[in-house]
This record gives sequence, structure tokens and C-alpha cells, in this order.
Amino acid sequence: MASNFTSAPCLAAITAITLAVSAPAPAGECSRKDALGTSRILTVDASSSPRVGLKSFPQTLPLEDREVVLTFDDGPWPGTTPKVLAALAHECVRATFFLIGRLASERPDMVRAIAARGHTVAHHTWAHPNLKYLKPEAAIGEIDRGIAAVETALRGAASTTPSTPFFRFPYFEMTPAALDNLQRRGIVVFGADLWAGDWNPMTPAQQLNLLTERLQISRKGIILLHDPKAQTAAMLPAFLRYLRDNRYRVVHVVWSGGRTVPDKAH
Repeated sequence: MASNFTSAPCLAAITAITLAVSAPAPAGECSRKDALGTSRILTVDASSSPRVGLKSFPQTLPLEDREVVLTFDDGPWPGTTPKVLAALAHECVRATFFLIGRLASERPDMVRAIAARGHTVAHHTWAHPNLKYLKPEAAIGEIDRGIAAVETALRGAASTTPSTPFFRFPYFEMTPAALDNLQRRGIVVFGADLWAGDWNPMTPAQQLNLLTERLQISRKGIILLHDPKAQTAAMLPAFLRYLRDNRYRVVHVVWSGGRTVPDKAH
């Protein structure tokens, strides 16, 4: 679940996009009648779902049989995130992106592109360290610096109060102190229910087979993928077709206090 870093252009004006991400279109809106689509929007908040994902916690999101939530970690990454966004757009699917603050600060245009297409922008620290091995104050500082960087890229102003209070720990390594801090602040901690382990080298076909085999067993859940991985970007169109052909439904998670609006071009 590691990341690469690169340089990027300076932060541009974002007033128009900030205004455009205030309210959603209907979940099922899609110009392609044969597309997978997004079946429904699920609102989430820390009062009812403070920690979700069965790989880490006792509970997960209230999903029905054959419902999945697509999540992507470690972006944005210029070589692959646009391909992931294109695949999602082709099938009219919305996902959640847990962004690394350092990369967001280097590619604010990509952060805004993710939000403008209706996806949920969430948080994944500043530089992806293992917070379990940091002192408590350093761990919270790493979380807050990442949140502030993403908020700056998205809305033009740094804040440690996230617009969408969703967070995922790097490597799923967490401490009671960090968990308590996030819960006091109303920030939902996301784990996952299944993954293909795309941080390991494999071909897109191998990744697709592994992911679909695990989904056949679990039948639903929060799926973890990584948009900086070339194999994931290459695999994603086939996986979305698999979901469509096997009657799975994609659920888009948003914070109960606010939603995003998709790009009307989709």
C-alpha cells in the first residue's frame, strides 16, 4: 500500500468547482442505458458508523446482498488516476478516494477532477507512514497535515476539519489514541471488507480473478483498490463489467452532512 510522489503545478483558482460540488444528481442518472451505474447513495456519519470494515472492525456498512462500495487509496497519481476515473465514468459509477495529502498538494487539479465527477474525496494522511510507530502527537499531526492539504487542493483553504470526514489508516495500522481522537472529531474510520492485494505485483488478469473469487465468497462489501497501481487501472474496466454482468450494485457513500455532484458530461 505504498505510494510514489512527483512534482505538480501550483494551486489554481477553484471557485467554480467549489460551487459545483454542493449537491448530488440522482444516483441512477446515466446517459448509457447498459452501464453498471450507481444504484444508490448511502449517507454515513460517525454517530451511527464510527468505524467500518470487517478486516479491522466488528461492523461494516449496512449493505444488501450483491452491493459493493468501491474505494481507492494512495492517489492522486497522474499516470493512472485519470484511467481509473475514465473507467468509472464509462460505467457511470461513483467511488471514494482516500487521498494522500502530499500528492494532493502536488496535483490539486486532479483532486478537483475527482470531486467534480461526483466521487467522494476522503483522507489518508500526509505521507502514508505507519501511524502505529509514531508518537501520539506526531500521528495526529500527520493526519491533520494530510487533511489540510486535501482541503487546500479541493477548496482553496487549509483546514483540519475535513469537508468529508472519512479517513483510512495506512496499512490499516492504528492506535487506540488515534481512533479516539478521530471519533471525538466525528471522523468515520474506514477499513475494508475485501481486496485483491494490489500492492503485490500481479497481472491485471490475476488481480481480476483474485478479486472476483473473493467477492463470490463475501457477496458484498467495501472493496479496497489503489488507483496509483497500473495493474489496477488496467483491470478496472473488466471488473466493472463483471459487476454489471453478475448483477452486483454499486453503492456510493457520502457524509450525512454533505454530498458531491457528478460531472454532467457523464
